[in-house]
Amino acid sequence: MNLIEGFKLALQSLWANKMRTVLTLIGIEMAVASLIMVVTLVQGARVYISTKLSGYGADVFNVTRMPSVIFGPEEYLRYQKRRIIQFEDYETVREQCTDCSQTGAMLYRTSTVVAGGHSSDNTQVQGETWTMLALNNIDIALGRGFIPADDEHATHDAVVGPDIVDNLMGPGDPIGKEIRVDGVLYTIVGVAVRQGKTMGYSQDNWVAVPITTYRHTYGDNDSVDIYARATGGAQAMERAIDQVRVLMRVRRHDLPGTPDDFEIETNSTFLDIANQFLGLFAWIILGLSSIALVVGGVVIMNIMLVTVTERTREIGVRKALGARQRDVLAQFLMESASMSLVGGVFGILLGVGVGKLITVTIGFPTAAPLWAILLGLVLAGGVGVFFGVYPASKAARLDPVVALRAEL
Repeated sequence: MNLIEGFKLALQSLWANKMRTVLTLIGIEMAVASLIMVVTLVQGARVYISTKLSGYGADVFNVTRMPSVIFGPEEYLRYQKRRIIQFEDYETVREQCTDCSQTGAMLYRTSTVVAGGHSSDNTQVQGETWTMLALNNIDIALGRGFIPADDEHATHDAVVGPDIVDNLMGPGDPIGKEIRVDGVLYTIVGVAVRQGKTMGYSQDNWVAVPITTYRHTYGDNDSVDIYARATGGAQAMERAIDQVRVLMRVRRHDLPGTPDDFEIETNSTFLDIANQFLGLFAWIILGLSSIALVVGGVVIMNIMLVTVTERTREIGVRKALGARQRDVLAQFLMESASMSLVGGVFGILLGVGVGKLITVTIGFPTAAPLWAILLGLVLAGGVGVFFGVYPASKAARLDPVVALRAEL
C-alpha cells in the first residue's frame, strides 16, 4: 500500500462516520487550539514589549520610588514607607551625573480635562521636563514639543495625545486651542503621534505640561520619576547607573551596607519581569493542553478499537487477498494519524482565529509563528500515531480465517 492510497482510504473512513469523527476530534482540537492561542498571545506580547522598550533605547534607565511590578501587599506596604523622590534629587542627577548625556523628570496623576463643552475624566496629566518627550520616544505629529523656555518660565503650554483631539477638540487644527485641566487653562502647542491601544487601554489619552507648571499647580507631594540616558555603550550604561545610585544614596542618607530605598530600572529589567510572567503563563496553559492531548489520544484509541471490531470481516478479506500484517498496520495507523491531523488543522484555525478576535476586541497583540503551527501539526500527528499503535497492531494480528467468520 502506498502512502497516498493509505491516506485516501483513511479519509474515506473518517468521512463515512462524520459525527463520530467530529466528536472524537474535540479533544485534539481544543488541545492544539490552546497551544496555538497561548503561543500567539505570548509571542505577540513579547514582540509588543520588546518594540515598546526598544523605543526608549537600551541606554535609558529610570529612578523611581517603587518598582514597576510589586509581588503582594507586604511588598507594597514596605515600598510605601519609602520617602518620595524630590525634584531636588533630579536636579542633583542632572548636574552631577557626568556619564548621563540627557536627563529628565516626570510627575503624573489622573485628572479631568475639559474643552469645547466636552470632558474626559480618566486622562493622565503629566508634568515633564522638556527632555522627556525624547526620553520616552514620543514623536510630535502636529506643532512642537516642549523647549527649555517652557520649563524656565512655567508656561501654560501643553502637548496632548491624539485622544484629546479626537474626543474633545472636534474638527480643525488643534494647535493654539485651549483646554482646562482641573480648571487650569492651557494652550495646545503640540499633538503626539498615535500609539494605539494595549489590553483595551488607550495610550493616547494624556496631556503633558511643563513640570514647573505642574508643581505650581499640584505642589511637591508626589514622588518624581527620574529618567537618564547614558553617553553610549553597555559600560557607559553601568557607569551612569553607578553614578546615579551613589548620588541618590548620598541625597537620601542611605547607610553603608543597607539596600537602596529607591529603584533603578532598565529595559532589561522590564523584559526579564515580562518574560517571567509570560513564561509562567505559557507553562500553565501548555500543561493543561497536554492533558487535553492525552484525553484526545485515549478517545482516538478507543474509537479505533471500535473501528477494528466493526471492520473485522474487511480485515479478513484483505488478508485473504494477500495483504500483509504491515499493510493492515499501516492502514489503521494512517487512519488514526489522519483523524488526529484533521483535528490539529481545525485546532490551529481555531487558535489563530481566537487570537485575532482578541486582538480586534481588546487590542492585545498576537503573532502566530510558523514554528508553532508546525509544532501543533507534529503533536497532533504524533498523538494519533502513538495512541493508534495498539488498535492497529490488534488489527494486524487478526487471523484471516477467524476474521472471515466474524458476525456481521
